[in-house]
Amino acid sequence: MSGGPLLEDDIVVGNRFDKHGSGNPVVRRLMQGFDRGMFGMLAGIPKPETVLEVGCGEGHVTDKLAKFFPGARVLGTDFSTAIINIAKRSHPDRDFEVCSIYDAAKLGKWDLVVACEVFEHLDDPAKALEAVASVSSGHVLVTVPREPLWRILNMMRGQYWSAWGNTDGHVQHWSRGSMVKFVSSRLEVVATRSPLPWTQVLARVRTGGARA
Repeated sequence: MSGGPLLEDDIVVGNRFDKHGSGNPVVRRLMQGFDRGMFGMLAGIPKPETVLEVGCGEGHVTDKLAKFFPGARVLGTDFSTAIINIAKRSHPDRDFEVCSIYDAAKLGKWDLVVACEVFEHLDDPAKALEAVASVSSGHVLVTVPREPLWRILNMMRGQYWSAWGNTDGHVQHWSRGSMVKFVSSRLEVVATRSPLPWTQVLARVRTGGARA
């Protein structure tokens, strides 16, 4: 996207900059690192039959997940009708549905639940983590920008100076350690990756639903 962020109900939705489709060689290298980290971890889990991506945005990761897990039922969801319409146009062969992360329970159980760059946008991340954990019958993958590195890199490229490098719509800020601690409050963390400039956490539902 360009020309400023897309808003719905005064909330920033989607990506202001299309990093997944960028031709910039630096951005492409960063995204290759993101994909290696994410799919490297997912390669080590039992193959899921059902995959849910919450906060799917324009659907780029949903499409990659469907290709990585051929034969699985893959669904991308987002609270924004506008962004889901974009996802459907961009990836007409994939399934998308309007649903807030907080309402994920209505979608039933899923073997794998993925939330890529979602939790930094949420006013109530603890409620969202509870929702994600409650619908997973197996694994959960969460990725977020790694702070303060994310903001430093934004400022180095001359962006968001007035906001001290903070991207539009980011209301939560996670270091690697704080994100791992946050996820482990509800799930068992089994692997982490730190491709520049993100934190990626793979977790699974605790046996018997026990909490730390």
